[in-house]
Amino acid sequence: MRKMLRNLSSPKSVIVFDAAARLGSFTLAADELNMQQPSVSAAIKQLEQTIGVQLFLRGHRKVALTNAGERLFSGVNQGLNGIERAMDAVQEMRQSAHVTLNSSSAFSYYWMIPKLHLLRELHPEIDLRMQTSDREPNLDIENIDLGIRLGNGNWDDCHSKRIADEAIFPVASPLVMASAKNLRAIPNLLHERLIHLEEPIRERPTWEQWFNHHGIRDCKLQKGLRLNDYAMVLQAAVAGEGFAFGWRHIVQNLIDRNLLTGREEWTWKTGNGFFLVWSKTKPLSHQSTLVRDWIVSVSNFEEP
Repeated sequence: MRKMLRNLSSPKSVIVFDAAARLGSFTLAADELNMQQPSVSAAIKQLEQTIGVQLFLRGHRKVALTNAGERLFSGVNQGLNGIERAMDAVQEMRQSAHVTLNSSSAFSYYWMIPKLHLLRELHPEIDLRMQTSDREPNLDIENIDLGIRLGNGNWDDCHSKRIADEAIFPVASPLVMASAKNLRAIPNLLHERLIHLEEPIRERPTWEQWFNHHGIRDCKLQKGLRLNDYAMVLQAAVAGEGFAFGWRHIVQNLIDRNLLTGREEWTWKTGNGFFLVWSKTKPLSHQSTLVRDWIVSVSNFEEP
């Protein structure tokens, strides 16, 4: 507990002091605070007794701060103004008409941004705010309307709608793919330069797991580039640095633009999926609902 609360019998006396100091009058302070003037005078007297200094010089119809009162008012007024600004900011967060979408940087760059013109044409009034993170944030605590999560779709804190299966296959630039030696069989990929994703917080499948899924155990992987962000992994692949994991829903746009080539016949479906999520405890606003429904509609995912 703060020292102030231990020393004051009533923290409200600080608010009373601030009003009286600003207005230069106990009577005006009483009007502002919807109190009686004697109650204001008593609160100030109690505060003076608590801290052991005189804060006001009492006149006939006005009061003036002492030097000690000026010093206290400077700190109190600054602190209360800060509290007021913080409360206004929190209320603005709650009442704001914008829609916040949280996702990985790769989902934002390669899935969402290429489709934004479609959302803008359909709903030009929506103020969409996209944020990226390397973890799964708490939607309620961080005031996030919508998020993208990888998993099985079962979370205690949020509803979910599957927008893509987790389907992974190797991708590389067309030049790297064409120059790879004898890629008629999966084991030969072990001899190629691989780009590894090593996110610090999120768990993601590894090349070892991908090879194991295809029956290749105890594989010795070639040394390769290791990056902690999937957007950087894809940029490295486009730049010709080697073979990368290709999550189908993310890389399809790059494949369509001939920036990457994929071996889709070697797809590994992990059983997990990518889900659009929203809070179970906080109802979606009208605009958030429109964005949610739009994302679902453009995901082109059909439930089996």
